[in-house]
Amino acid sequence: MKGSCTILAMTMIAAAGGASAQSFPANDKALAIAAQSPLVKSSKAFIVAHIREIGDPALRQATSDAIENPATCVAHRAQLDPAGKAKILEELSAAGLVDPADDAKFPGGLLAGIFPPVKDDGGACPHLPQAFDAAPGSVFGGHHSYPGGLAIHEALNLESDINLADLYRRHYGHSGVDGMPEVLPAGAPSVKPAAADVAIDQDVILAAPMWHDWAKTIVFQWTVEGTELPELNFGGNGKTDLFGSAGTSKTGAHHILGLAETIRRGLPPIVVIAQASAHEAPYGQNEALVANWLRAAAIIARVDPVAKGYLATDEAGRYRLPAVKKLGREVMLPAQGYILAEYVLHHLSDADYTFSGPAVVDAQALLVALAPKFGVDANDKAAFNLKFRNPVLSWMSGERLQMIYAAGGLDAVAAEIAKLRSKGTI
Repeated sequence: MKGSCTILAMTMIAAAGGASAQSFPANDKALAIAAQSPLVKSSKAFIVAHIREIGDPALRQATSDAIENPATCVAHRAQLDPAGKAKILEELSAAGLVDPADDAKFPGGLLAGIFPPVKDDGGACPHLPQAFDAAPGSVFGGHHSYPGGLAIHEALNLESDINLADLYRRHYGHSGVDGMPEVLPAGAPSVKPAAADVAIDQDVILAAPMWHDWAKTIVFQWTVEGTELPELNFGGNGKTDLFGSAGTSKTGAHHILGLAETIRRGLPPIVVIAQASAHEAPYGQNEALVANWLRAAAIIARVDPVAKGYLATDEAGRYRLPAVKKLGREVMLPAQGYILAEYVLHHLSDADYTFSGPAVVDAQALLVALAPKFGVDANDKAAFNLKFRNPVLSWMSGERLQMIYAAGGLDAVAAEIAKLRSKGTI
């Protein structure tokens, strides 16, 4: 046995194969923590408000359903029985989009990593194993790895994408009174998308970051000790993933499963490709990575990616990004891959983890140091996580605690956490 996390993973995987309405009590406990956090609730409200701004009715409805509807159907898992899962794994393996060695390394094997347990698995409408509001932002100990961390992470990345698009319009899409381009003066109101000289699709700017991490609701489920199930990295064989040359395109399962969901739901190619660009901007050899992720996702979604416009093939039979908008119609541009500003802006916006990751590591050390002060035994993993670490981080965030410590020391952090004791949260 490899510990309680592995035991729980195997138990949940077995249950997912047979039960039609199994419960996930550890996930429910996480939701109870997140549901009380003003930080989580306000982050979710921020996301929902921007969903209302999506102009395309079908895209707006699909995004609202995925994030706001607790009974949403997991489309890429619908009507998928064990034989269907095995067939998908065979296709991924034949395409070089999984590493066979990982079958023995990952708890439950490749099938468990590609098909994490969901409710009503195999039926017409499988359901999420946990609410969007309960999900963490990454693997346990990583960025936003606490109940509600997903909403907090997505809200910041979403606003980053919106602000980056605004910056591009201000700097590259504004003309002065003489009709020549100039940077919008400091303090001037933002350029409305429709009024800018350059076209940056606001629906893509809004939808891509909302969808990118959505599948963390499936991948990062909670254990009875307040930790999380592990995540499989796939989307390549890890050896020859750059159009057959040496390199790896392995990435977190959440990224590919989120793409599988948007492909299965039939979202527009420009939105899905922008979503796929979160982990890498698709130009130069990196186009191969994004193409691999889209192809892996399409196999899981049981959709022909070329027929639906998510990928194209070149004269060598390699999968490439398709031309969208007017790219490729008049001049074949020299940059490898059909790159759009929307793709790069989304990639740049997916950067909250760069501080948030180390901030959580530091915050955990602070919480261990302060645990005795609040009557918590840091050696009791379940009690420490469920009654102290997870609720404190859900309410305060690792970033806030780390910055408070940097400015005021351990006493300042203790004073901040004491606010939660006065509320009965810890």
